[in-house]
Amino acid sequence: MQEALLSLALTTFLLLGSPGPAPLALAAVGASIGVRAGMSFLIGILSGLLVAIIASATGLGALLLSFPQLTKILQLGALAYLFYVAYKIASNNSGLAELNNQTLGFKDGFILNLLNPKAYAACIAIFANTNIPIESSFQAGLVAVMTLFVVAVIVDSLWLYLGGLLHRVVKTNKQLKYLRVFFASLLVLLLLFVTLSSGLI
Repeated sequence: MQEALLSLALTTFLLLGSPGPAPLALAAVGASIGVRAGMSFLIGILSGLLVAIIASATGLGALLLSFPQLTKILQLGALAYLFYVAYKIASNNSGLAELNNQTLGFKDGFILNLLNPKAYAACIAIFANTNIPIESSFQAGLVAVMTLFVVAVIVDSLWLYLGGLLHRVVKTNKQLKYLRVFFASLLVLLLLFVTLSSGLI
């Protein structure tokens, strides 16, 4: 059983931890407003992912992705929302001493992962290649869901903290603005690459 759980944890770490739009958004938020202020965005990301995990574990995720038109609409929605996240990061004008109402929060993170077909696809792939040696299929599924989610919490927290480390070294509001624009630009470039390579437009 330990080998199966280790394999599940490693697969989850590689799939969810690779630098995609959601991890980069977390790093950008950490760099932009710091770890403490970015926690609500992280909790939103994880809550949206938990919905994707449960949907995938119960078969709803596969049903959702079996409709190509719906999948494409979700992909476009996720891309549009990620562009919005990049805009919010770049346009945040709060200084080092204060935060304003332009910061990203729980709702933004939740919607981002809720609309993200890649989160569903990754979870489906993980569950399809996971075989927890427990007689009860319900218990095996529950263990798999819990393991996947715990690893996701660790991975996503690391991305937020990585951005937070950069936020700590910033000394002036001008440097902070440059850092925000840099991360927002990285996110936009990644989104353009994803959009063009997937043939969405």
